[in-house]
Amino acid sequence: MVVAGLWPGYTRLMSLSRSTSAPGLRLERRLLRQGYTRIAGLDEVGRGSWAGPVVAAAVVLPLNNRRAIARLSGVRDSKQLTAEQRATLAHTIAEVALSIGIGSASHHVVDRDGLSFANRRALLRAAANLPIAPDALLIDFFKLPESDLPQVCLPKGDSYSLSIAAASIIAKTVRDRWMSKWEARYPGYGFASHKGYGTRAHRAAIARLGLSQMHRTSYRLIQDEEQ
Repeated sequence: MVVAGLWPGYTRLMSLSRSTSAPGLRLERRLLRQGYTRIAGLDEVGRGSWAGPVVAAAVVLPLNNRRAIARLSGVRDSKQLTAEQRATLAHTIAEVALSIGIGSASHHVVDRDGLSFANRRALLRAAANLPIAPDALLIDFFKLPESDLPQVCLPKGDSYSLSIAAASIIAKTVRDRWMSKWEARYPGYGFASHKGYGTRAHRAAIARLGLSQMHRTSYRLIQDEEQ
């Protein structure tokens, strides 16, 4: 069930969120007033990567604990932060959050079932892996029709919702750590630096070494690079 469309003034709420430089708690507070208490923000990373999994995170924050929330003042969309900033904030989020869940879908799932399916699988697994089960979901962009939980899904949700932004940081740091570990298993591709994305160095590595077992062979760009 998607509850966003049931909210009067929802478009205005998004407009107000755009005017702030940092994600806030307007969406979370709206859900709190509707009676939801365990609100999970969800986000995923790795859609555009040429190799490796899609990784998602779900984060439940202590929304009524002002002191804890104040510690997250630096939280932003993970793409706006440096690796060092993400690492520091991920540690803080882990200390503050009531519950964190991680989910993933491998590159094999991307190739076999498609990217949209892989995205939903990773997000669903992240929500299912929360030690404290949520009663509502805030999701960046994607709808999860497979879930019976009430959910608010909006583009660029990590710009509006602190819970989604926190999830984006956790997902990004986890995936980057995994890709760095695979550098040792597949040397020469530069996974530790580009994390599987289509950089010039990654293109050169594919031209030199061919595809590794971690690459998404269904991607047209990957097929073009191999030729």
